[in-house]
Amino acid sequence: MPLPEPTERSLAHTRNVVCRGYKRADGLWDIEGHLVDTKTYDMQMSERNNGVIPAGEPLHNMAIRITVDLQLNIHDAIAVMDDTPFRICPSIAERFSLLKGLQIARGFTRKTRELFGGINGCTHLLELLGPVATTAFQATHQERQYIDDLPMLNSCHAFAEDSSVVKQHWPQYYQPHDDSEL
Repeated sequence: MPLPEPTERSLAHTRNVVCRGYKRADGLWDIEGHLVDTKTYDMQMSERNNGVIPAGEPLHNMAIRITVDLQLNIHDAIAVMDDTPFRICPSIAERFSLLKGLQIARGFTRKTRELFGGINGCTHLLELLGPVATTAFQATHQERQYIDDLPMLNSCHAFAEDSSVVKQHWPQYYQPHDDSEL
């Protein structure tokens, strides 16, 4: 179902986020996230292009690559910032190597906020970690299901232990809803 017809409007800002998962020859996976912000108007920015970022040129152009195994342990991480509003911004990119050794699992978002929140990181790269983590999960899903038959039980509506999806695909984990607690 499409969104309803909007009120008359004009485009001012576009954020493109693209994430890709690649299976490597060594059995690990590279997950790459790329974020680009553009404006539809010239933007005054003293530290860029003679003080102006022309309409359509990136205000932000940055990327993260993590390398994971099938347990979603992060073996390597690198961040780059090709376009930023301020010259100082790229100096924080190296900090994202602290992702090495983490696992994409319960608590990952909280841990990344602790590591990279506020003055310890870049808001945009931190935001990009969410879609990168989801892409890691999606890219490796097919191979991980052969390792671990247990679905992501209770991780969303479809995987609720009392859902028809769990009942059909993983009946051994199905738990009918207990109406006696109502």
